[in-house]
Amino acid sequence: MDNKGKKVVKKGTQSVWAGEKDYLVHGATQVPVVHSVSFGYNDIDDWFEVAIGNKPGHIYGRNTNPTVQAFEDKVKELEGAEAVTSFSTGMAAISNSLATALTPGDRVVSIKDTYGGTNKIFSEFLPKLNIDVTLCETGNHEEMEKEVRKGCKILYLETPTNPTVKITDIERMVKVAREVGALVYVDNTFATPILQNPLEYGVDLVIHSATKFLGGHADALGGVAVSNNKEFIEQIYHYREINGASLDPMAAYLLLRGMKTLQLRVKQQCESALKIANYLKNHEKVEAVFYPGLEDHPNHDIAKKQMRDYGGMLSFSVKGELDSVRSFLPKLKYANKAANLGAVETTVGPARTTSHIENTPEERAALGIPEGLVRYSVGIENVEDLIEDLDQALSYIK
Repeated sequence: MDNKGKKVVKKGTQSVWAGEKDYLVHGATQVPVVHSVSFGYNDIDDWFEVAIGNKPGHIYGRNTNPTVQAFEDKVKELEGAEAVTSFSTGMAAISNSLATALTPGDRVVSIKDTYGGTNKIFSEFLPKLNIDVTLCETGNHEEMEKEVRKGCKILYLETPTNPTVKITDIERMVKVAREVGALVYVDNTFATPILQNPLEYGVDLVIHSATKFLGGHADALGGVAVSNNKEFIEQIYHYREINGASLDPMAAYLLLRGMKTLQLRVKQQCESALKIANYLKNHEKVEAVFYPGLEDHPNHDIAKKQMRDYGGMLSFSVKGELDSVRSFLPKLKYANKAANLGAVETTVGPARTTSHIENTPEERAALGIPEGLVRYSVGIENVEDLIEDLDQALSYIK
C-alpha cells in the first residue's frame, strides 16, 4: 500500500498492463494503431466540448490520438505521475519542455555532462534567446548549490549522464531548488522508471527519450514528459500541439509494445553491465571504466541510495585512445556500431560519433569527454558471449 492506502502494483505488472484497458476494442487484447488524422462528431456541441477539453475524446492527430494516449498512460503509471504528454523524439521533449517555461532574461543551471544535443541547447540556442545558462561540474554538488542559490528558473539534471554515467543527488538538488523557487527537470532516460522515479523526490518534470530503453527495440522514435503538476503538463502540451512535435501513432504502438518487456530487459541489462564493468576494470588494455555499480565509482553511494539498480549503460576508455578504438571496435561481433542505446542488441560507439557528435573536439574536451571514450549499451544477450566478444576484440589493440 502507498501512503494513501492504495495498493501498489509492481513495476513489471505495470509494464504489461498499465494504460491499456480503456483503449481495447472489439474484444482485442492489444491496443490498436489508430492512423486517423481526424475524429468526427455529428453533434456540434459534443464536438466543441471535446475540443475545449471538457469531455474526453480526440479531434485532430496533431493534438491527441488513442494509441498515443495509451502509451502516455503507461509511462504515467510507471513514473507514478499525475499528468503526461508525449513528443516525436526525446530532443523534442527536452526542447519543448524548456521552451514552455523559459522567457528572455531567465537563468538555467545544469551540469556539463548532459547528452550532446541537450548541451547544444544550453550552449548555442538558449543564449540566443537571452537566457543565461551555467553548467557545473557534474557531481560537484557544492558548486551546483552555490549557482542555484544565485537564482534560476530551471535546474536541469540528467542522472545517470550520457555517456559518462555520472550521478547527481536528486533529493539534495531539489532541496536547494526549492529555496529559490526553481523548477527541477530530470532526464531519466538511462535509469528508466524501473530503476528510478525522480518525482518521489519532488522533481517537477521527468523526461524520457522513449526511443531508448522504453521502446527497447531501436525501431521507433519518441519522447515523453511526466509531472505531478497537471497545469504544467497542460502548458507543455499546448506548446507541443501548436509547434507540432507530435508522436506518430505507429511509433506509439511500437513503444507501447516494447514497454511490455521493460522490466525483464532492464533486469538482464543491469546484471550483465555489472559483470562486464568488472571484467573491463581488470583488463590490461582498458584505461578506465565508468559504471555507477562499481564501488569505486565516485557517485556509487548516491546511486545506491536513489536507484534500485545501476542500469545497462557503461562507458570505458582504452589505452591508446582513438587509434585503439579504431582497432578493436570493428572486431566486435555482438554489438551494433551505431548511434543508439537501450536496445535488446548491444550497441557500442565512441562519444565523438554518438552522444556528442554535435560537439567539436574542443567542446568535448571542455566537457571532460575524451575522443577515445567508448559508450557501451548492454543488450540482453548472454553475458558470457559479450565478455568473450570484448576479450577477442580488445586483443587487436597493440
